[in-house]
Amino acid sequence: MTGRHGIDRRSVLTSAALGGATIVGASALGGLDADAAFAAPMPSLDPAVSRSSFVDGRVSRIKGSTLDVVESDGTHRLVRLTNATSVWKLETVTAEAVETGDGLYARGVEMPDGSVAADAVWVNIVNLYVTVRGIERSRLHLSHGRNTLVGRIVAKRTTASFRGGALTSDLSQLKIGHHAQVLGAWRPADDSVDIARISVGH
Repeated sequence: MTGRHGIDRRSVLTSAALGGATIVGASALGGLDADAAFAAPMPSLDPAVSRSSFVDGRVSRIKGSTLDVVESDGTHRLVRLTNATSVWKLETVTAEAVETGDGLYARGVEMPDGSVAADAVWVNIVNLYVTVRGIERSRLHLSHGRNTLVGRIVAKRTTASFRGGALTSDLSQLKIGHHAQVLGAWRPADDSVDIARISVGH
C-alpha cells in the first residue's frame, strides 16, 4: 500500500520500529495532545494505514525502546517507541521519562510480529470528574465517587477553565464544593494526580 507521496507507510513504520528511522506523518492517526487520548478513534488520514491499534495497561518491563505492557486481562503487548513517537506525561517528554509501573495508553500501527509501533503514548493520563473538598497553595483535596485523592498544582503547568472561558493559571475562582473535570497525570508512588487542567462549569 502506497501513500499519496509514494511512501509505503507500513514499511516506513516497520523500519522505524526496527531501525529507528523517522516516521513520516505519524500524526495522520490523530491528535497528539492530552485530549486526543480520550477522543473516539478516528479514521486514519493516510490511506496506507487502514486503522489504528491501541494498547492500554501497565508497563512491566522496558528493553531499549520497547515497552512490555500488561493489559487488564493479563495479555502482554509490546509497544515500540521511535524517534517520532510523541510521549505525554503531564507535558511532552522524551521516551526516557517512561518508567516501569507506569500506566500507559498507546496508539499506533500493528506490526507483522504483533507489536505496535506507537505514534503517540500517554503515560499515567487520567480524566476524572471530581468535587473540590479542600484547597491549599500547592494541592487540592478532591473526591471522586467514594474515593478521595490529592490533586497537585504544578507550577507553570496547571491551568484552569471556568464556565467555558480561556485557560488561566489563576485558580483563585476555584471554590470548595465546585464540581470539576480534572485532566492530569497519576503518580503511582502515592496515588496523587498532577493536574494539567481543571475545568469548572462546563
